[in-house]
Amino acid sequence: MSHKRIHRLSLKLKTKEALAGLAFAFPSLAGFVLFFVAPFFLSLYYCFTEGIGDMRYVGLKNFQSLFQSSSFLLALKNTLRFNALCLPLIFIVSLSFALILNTKMKGLPFFRSLFILPLVIPVASVILVWQIVFHDKGFLNTVLSFWGIPAIDWLNSENALAILIMLYIWKNCGYNMILLLAGLNNIPKEYYESARIDGAGSLLCFWKITLPYLAPSGFFVLVISIINAFKVFRESYQLAGNYPHQSIYMLQNFMNNNFHNLSLQRLSTAALLMLIIIGLLVSFLFRIEARMRRNLS
Repeated sequence: MSHKRIHRLSLKLKTKEALAGLAFAFPSLAGFVLFFVAPFFLSLYYCFTEGIGDMRYVGLKNFQSLFQSSSFLLALKNTLRFNALCLPLIFIVSLSFALILNTKMKGLPFFRSLFILPLVIPVASVILVWQIVFHDKGFLNTVLSFWGIPAIDWLNSENALAILIMLYIWKNCGYNMILLLAGLNNIPKEYYESARIDGAGSLLCFWKITLPYLAPSGFFVLVISIINAFKVFRESYQLAGNYPHQSIYMLQNFMNNNFHNLSLQRLSTAALLMLIIIGLLVSFLFRIEARMRRNLS
């Protein structure tokens, strides 16, 4: 058999394998195009039009009207503030627990399971417990009444933001801790031994070894935390409804209300702006990680 014939048969076999793979992947690809790609471009089209039946191109009018909307500006401010508060807090809390669990402490499997528990509990069950605790006639106010402290409507006051932050950290801390714990276990122990021989203390080892070599895991944790922070609407909605206290009125609340009002243009424009904000935050983290990688190399 000639070399050309062998090459043609090999090429034919590879083509058949590629077609078979494409056939198996077609349902997933079709679903992705139908439910993600097509709605994205349709939403992008809505950003520059107005009307429902007879749509007209209006340029940047939707963006201008959005930034003149007090409800959108409130939702944008609250979303950015929530991210600014949550991201450092959840990273510090997750890293602290990861460092503790990375030591040779007793009952380590139990504590790891304890931190994973929030991931497997349904959100509705979690919200029910938090409502029982923080309702104006809930458990916390009942306890405070024994001390003569007047009842506080926790979910309809400025305290609602702190409650939502605690819920967010409690719900996502376990997953972040596992990722950081895996990153800590990948750092060679010889680095710490060499540093201690040279007289470095625990703080210096943490600053010069742990943080730089934990950068890839830390970067992934921050990206996941940003995405989860922008998805906190589910908890906010179940905790306080369509129109929560103004301190926890997020971009997702704004978009959900516009969806119910069939304001597709405002909804699509707000979604595009949220996408841009997430992209800017992630690209900023990419730059920081790239700089840390250059310092390590």
